[in-house]
Amino acid sequence: MKARLLAGALGLGLLAATPASAQHQGHDMGAMPAPAPPAAEEHEHHQGMAMPPESGHSGHGMRAALGPYPATREASGTAWQPDVSPHHGVMGEAGGWSLMGHGVLNLVYDTQEGPRGDDKAFASGMVMGMAQRGFGDGSVLQFKAMVSPDPLMGKRGYPLLLASGETANGADPLIDRQHPHDFFMELSASFSVPVAEGASLFVYAGLPGEPAFGPPAFMHRLSILDSPEAPITHHWLDSTHIVFGVATAGLVVGRAKIEASRFHGREPDQHRWDIETGPLDSTAVRVSFNPAPEWALQASWARLKSPEQLEPERNQTRWSASAIYTKRLGGERWWSTTLAWGRRSAEHGQLDAAALEGALGLGAWTLFGRAEYAENDELVAGSGGAGGGGGTCEARRRRAGLAELRPPPARSPLRRRPQRRDGLRPDEGGLAPGGLRFQLSL
Repeated sequence: MKARLLAGALGLGLLAATPASAQHQGHDMGAMPAPAPPAAEEHEHHQGMAMPPESGHSGHGMRAALGPYPATREASGTAWQPDVSPHHGVMGEAGGWSLMGHGVLNLVYDTQEGPRGDDKAFASGMVMGMAQRGFGDGSVLQFKAMVSPDPLMGKRGYPLLLASGETANGADPLIDRQHPHDFFMELSASFSVPVAEGASLFVYAGLPGEPAFGPPAFMHRLSILDSPEAPITHHWLDSTHIVFGVATAGLVVGRAKIEASRFHGREPDQHRWDIETGPLDSTAVRVSFNPAPEWALQASWARLKSPEQLEPERNQTRWSASAIYTKRLGGERWWSTTLAWGRRSAEHGQLDAAALEGALGLGAWTLFGRAEYAENDELVAGSGGAGGGGGTCEARRRRAGLAELRPPPARSPLRRRPQRRDGLRPDEGGLAPGGLRFQLSL
């Protein structure tokens, strides 16, 4: 029996202002920024005219790695986001190479209430470096490395009610917890070459890296990157952002991109400090389209061979579609919204999930919220699933702190049915989550 989950989040975040030249805004790993295009350039882009060659460059010499378009379009892996997305990072040049560096450290105290909850203090974040070299014919070579302190939090990750996926010990699944990311999040290289005006071919390879599936990974999406926790829909939408072995080839034509990947389908195991290897046994295909500077659309499909370590005999087919809208509101203000859907299909059936995220940047402040829906058959061993609802109130200040409150959901006729001591109904597995989270970001 499939369980149907509904998790909601309403957030208030405070993001302290930092110099644009010194710190990246959030976690996005795309090539660094070109300034927001002026109105005339936006108008040309809306009309589908070819962007001028210099539009792929930032003021610091960085250009788009995969094609002749604004560098700000690039997000995690080879995924696209809206052209107007804000970016900042530490830039430099050496020996004909353009360099960029960025680091984020989050110190978090997390309390998830109820019999299924837990407490945890941990550190998360990442350090990333990128080196890029452009050539006279317009081709671009880029190397990217990203590492994370997440393994320091321990193999069981942090408490997150209604979440599931991967394993801490190689024997039991993680339930009501979010797994830590591997220390090596990305070690990749890409090369693109122009083939016509406004068109390019590119190749991308990583160990680890990110295949052509889903929207940008959640820690790189402007609409959620200030949230202190992973979305519950992570394992439907973007859990393939770390795979140990991927090769992608793609074609960019103006505002459209089509790409295909072969990659190692097995999710990372419980050993978070190593680099794993395996055959490129899985396939992904993604079509992306940015109809205007404020929009990024994608649809993707993947066939994964034996993705689950604990169920190696099962293969999965995944589908994803998403729309991201970002609007510059003047100065340091912006608005970003993501609507995404994902499906996991296997021999035992299919499971759907959807997420709606939104964030409003007000210079020193960020307001953000999230609502999610997921069908999950992993939350209750032997019962086939669990169901429930919740809400989140979040407050965040970079270089200060964050508090998050998850009050139990409102009572309904369904919730008056008998419950087990662990908070789950015997028939559908209802869950009444609550929690508190404090976060310090440096």
